[in-house]
Amino acid sequence: MSAVVQLDDLSVKLGRKMVLDHLNGSFSGRCIGLLGPNGAGKSTLINTLLGFYKPFQGSARVLGFRIDSDIRRVRALAGYMPEHESFIGQMTAVSFTRLMAELSGLPKQAALERAHEALFYVGLGEARYRTLATYSQGMKQLAKLAQAIAHGPRLVILDEPTNGLDPPARQRMIRLVREISDTGDLHIVLCSHLLRDVEECCDAVIILKEGRIVHYSNLEEERRANRRFLEMEIYGDDGSFAEAVTRLGCECTISGSRRMKIILPERFEMNALFRLAAERNVQLRRLDFRRDSLEDIFLKAMEGVNGRS
Repeated sequence: MSAVVQLDDLSVKLGRKMVLDHLNGSFSGRCIGLLGPNGAGKSTLINTLLGFYKPFQGSARVLGFRIDSDIRRVRALAGYMPEHESFIGQMTAVSFTRLMAELSGLPKQAALERAHEALFYVGLGEARYRTLATYSQGMKQLAKLAQAIAHGPRLVILDEPTNGLDPPARQRMIRLVREISDTGDLHIVLCSHLLRDVEECCDAVIILKEGRIVHYSNLEEERRANRRFLEMEIYGDDGSFAEAVTRLGCECTISGSRRMKIILPERFEMNALFRLAAERNVQLRRLDFRRDSLEDIFLKAMEGVNGRS
């Protein structure tokens, strides 16, 4: 699969601060999540890919086009849903969406047709002639999505699409993002500080910390390879139980005097563990079966476990 975004030693400096620091990598996927704490550089990276900030060093490609020499082509192929409101409040939704489609390169009549289609698609068909100033927060988010997809882009960049939404509106937005992704007609970059949004929508994730990439993975492969593990408390151990568990083919670590984490091999029979505990008069309590979640991956990245690019 060809890269959606390719970063070549990309650095961005705002004032005296290096906000993005030597980013490298080739990133593919139908829906790529962009994660990181506040100040990590997520919005700066998006603005750089769209040509709003100039690189201090290096460059990047979006869908194969360089952001320094082909930025007009990049903007024609990309749709952008910004985090913050950028409406002209007294315009109707259909007029605003048509204007955005025209600015992206569509002829006036085609832009109007696509504006109607996009607003119906996101569920604002009945409200498309209302002024944007009268819209609720959820409707405004949907209008931002409509203008991002109206011109038929190959890439849609969504910056905090569920920002400010109540649970039903959030579910509606997530459902739309997944529908768009599942069509396979375009790629999505979803920037969010909400791990749940990324986990529900994305098949790849980039994690930024302090302007650097600290983790990148294909979430589908991560889920397939993800090993299950068991957390529990042990009582009555003379210090040899962990070694005996290892001989069963497990990996284990002990924290404190009683807390044990065991990584279980595939097709492991739990009865073997229970028999071992019975033979050694060890009590097993508070058993908790888990698999690594995106939260676990994120926290490890924040600790620097996965290294830096």
